[in-house]
Amino acid sequence: MTSGKFIGVLVMALSLMSCLASGNNSAGNNSSGNSSAASPAPGVALTLAQRRAASISNVVYDLHFRVPADVNEPVTGTLLAVFDLSDASQPLVIDFRVPADHVVDVTLNGQPVTYQVTNDHIVIPAAALAQGSQQLGVEFTSADTALNRRSDFMYALFVPDRASTAFPVFEQPDIKARYRLQLSIPANWRALANGAETTRQPDPALPGMDLIEFAETLAISSYLFAFAAGDLQVETAQRGGRTFNMYHRETDPERLARNRDAIFDLHATAIDWLEDYTAIDYPFGKFDFFAIPAFQFGGMEHPGAIWYRADTLFLDPSASRAQELSRASLIAHETAHMWFGDLVTMRWFNDVWMKEVFANFMAAKIAGPAFPELDLDLRFFQAHHPSAYAVDRTAGANPIRQQLDNLRDAGSLYGAIIYQKAPIVMQQLETLLGEDVLRAGLRQYLQQFAFGNAGWPDLISLLDAMSAEDLTAWSRAWVDQPGRPRIQARWQQGGITVSQSDDDTARSLQWQQPVVVAVARDGHVTEHVAQLRQRSARVEVPGIVPPDFILAGADGVGYARFELDENSRQFLLGSVHGLESGLHRAVVWQHLWEDVLEDSLAPAALYDALLIAVQREQDPLIAQQVLGLLRGVWWRYLSAADRSARADNLEATLWQALARADGAGRKGAYFNTLVDVTATETGLAELAAIWGMSRDIEGLPLQEQQYIDLAETLALRAVPGADSILDAQQARISNPDRLDRFQFVRPALSQDADRRAELFLSFANLENRRQESWVLDATRLIHHPLRAGSARPLIRPALMLLEEIQQTGDIFFPLRWLNATLDGHSSPEAAAIVQQYLDERTDMQPKLRAKLLQASDGLFRAAR
Repeated sequence: MTSGKFIGVLVMALSLMSCLASGNNSAGNNSSGNSSAASPAPGVALTLAQRRAASISNVVYDLHFRVPADVNEPVTGTLLAVFDLSDASQPLVIDFRVPADHVVDVTLNGQPVTYQVTNDHIVIPAAALAQGSQQLGVEFTSADTALNRRSDFMYALFVPDRASTAFPVFEQPDIKARYRLQLSIPANWRALANGAETTRQPDPALPGMDLIEFAETLAISSYLFAFAAGDLQVETAQRGGRTFNMYHRETDPERLARNRDAIFDLHATAIDWLEDYTAIDYPFGKFDFFAIPAFQFGGMEHPGAIWYRADTLFLDPSASRAQELSRASLIAHETAHMWFGDLVTMRWFNDVWMKEVFANFMAAKIAGPAFPELDLDLRFFQAHHPSAYAVDRTAGANPIRQQLDNLRDAGSLYGAIIYQKAPIVMQQLETLLGEDVLRAGLRQYLQQFAFGNAGWPDLISLLDAMSAEDLTAWSRAWVDQPGRPRIQARWQQGGITVSQSDDDTARSLQWQQPVVVAVARDGHVTEHVAQLRQRSARVEVPGIVPPDFILAGADGVGYARFELDENSRQFLLGSVHGLESGLHRAVVWQHLWEDVLEDSLAPAALYDALLIAVQREQDPLIAQQVLGLLRGVWWRYLSAADRSARADNLEATLWQALARADGAGRKGAYFNTLVDVTATETGLAELAAIWGMSRDIEGLPLQEQQYIDLAETLALRAVPGADSILDAQQARISNPDRLDRFQFVRPALSQDADRRAELFLSFANLENRRQESWVLDATRLIHHPLRAGSARPLIRPALMLLEEIQQTGDIFFPLRWLNATLDGHSSPEAAAIVQQYLDERTDMQPKLRAKLLQASDGLFRAAR
């Protein structure tokens, strides 16, 4: 058990750190005396961005970075920014989020100039300015914040507002610029960037380093500028006359060979499809990408230099067809960004959702046809609705389009609403307009704003002119407001009345959408469509006897909290396995899960139905859904005593399902669930034998990462000899990146609660949070349900780190940090800690508070 004294010291340390982080660290510096220029606010305020966009144009950045191999040596650089200035009446503000001593020298038009470094900016007074062409020179030292430096490689990741931590820049999406990049790197390293490499030679000023020059880019926003360098391997392929280069660090030649051709093929397919859909050729010349170990995101769409998380591209032999589809969708998503987001970019990050919605929307169209055996409507439902519902049902729900007053808060806009709800809404818009009309509108939009910027009002007004529908009113409900309607479909003799309500009674919003209702009698299911434009709509269904069940939202497109009536709930709970339509089964499972969350259905009843489905479900997509829900109920809604009583039966059922499953992909889904839930001595002995390679699973070849997962599972369960298992596994790992990750998280597997808490304390140091995916893995292990009791005192310190994490972490890190901390807890005591923190911190930034409300929703529901 963690000592109270240790936790007290931890809380005090975090409190001090929070105070320091919130202080004003701005500093003045200048080349010729004090400046009288007024200091702009930290970050990039919307007012500053609007003023600069109106006065600064034709920007070219000429950049040189020196990147030493030693991560303890700073990255240094020079900038020459050439631009036109139409208004010289205000100070010139260029963004640079570094300590003042990182600015070595500043010149304007080749001459020394008065300047001030303050509040994330370099400020040059208006008196030094004149209208016309300007050349701003800066010699600087970069912060490492966005450079992701490791011992033998690095990569820049600037989205959404982190370019200014690496070099001075007008950091806002509507000041697009062309980039001329030079890198000085160790002579044995490779490098890639947005532009093609044009020259490479020994750097005359830096022995042991090479100087690489890259071609000038087309006009792009600062968050899309990127470069990487290090001990990298490269694979090259030709597809359709185009050259693709894949940079990577994979050391397993079989893993590389197994995935190589598919990765190149998927990119080529996506480009061909998008060129046809948009009637615009791929806009950015060369096409390279980098498979990065433990990358923070699934992918990032830098034109000419896409970043991917390596394990999303390099699949194991046990990968399911659903996982293969996920890879295809990811590649299609990032490729679609070349048109939607890179060619045409939002003016301000309040419309960041636009680039994500079209990337996801196009990805579904691109990837699906290559998987004809999968139900793509089912896949769309599973990939979007549950995740969007997980936010929209919470007190922290946010609209798709949000207000953003300062770019430093842009990271808080990201989440399931823009990635998952927005494509659902776009699908409804396509249904409303027609596929041909939407495509024509998007073609016009891309052509009109190519290499420029546009916002949602620009697109919706363009589409509105092409339709008889009132799209502005439609957009107000679906895009500008948070939440979802609550929809009931109830039998009344001769028909069904579909009605909607708003949980926010003060708002009383109405959502326009078609609602598909499935009605069953005597085993025969029919579908009916209610056009819900007002509070209610009625569909005629012949007959005087109530149906066996009524299922609203049956098409997997409708978006709402669809409430089952009690008769339908009980009927479906016992017979969902027998429904002919896979999409209907998937929708039913989601409805029943929602019933558990709202206390309309006992968790044990859903668990029992899911266990039957494990034995009966043949569709691989629905089997995955069932297993996911099963794990959710198992860990969060069943007590330890309930789990103990059911463990033997659960494990036996999963082993039987694994044995019956055909193909490594299907077997892998059951095996992964077994690794997650196994608790009995017999079951753990089986897993230990598999880890020890004294037992094989027929038809399921395991790879290095799966053996790592097994070792961590056995240690988490404190099996005899757990430390020896970890020692042996560490010695087995051949890939250096996987080894680094294993060594980082290993203290989280310790049987000593104080050792685990010590690891957490280290996360208060920014340097120990640099590898965010490793931090999240360790945090999940520390807060695993089996260790929730000992981890409970760490909840409040984790919450106290939240604002610091938002300021220093990448865009998804704050919410993922919260989820990693809270998802393992279900006790009233844990819920009370979170509630007390919410009550005390009424001053928390609203969007960050919303993230906490989203992440804690499951805890509050389970603790009721």
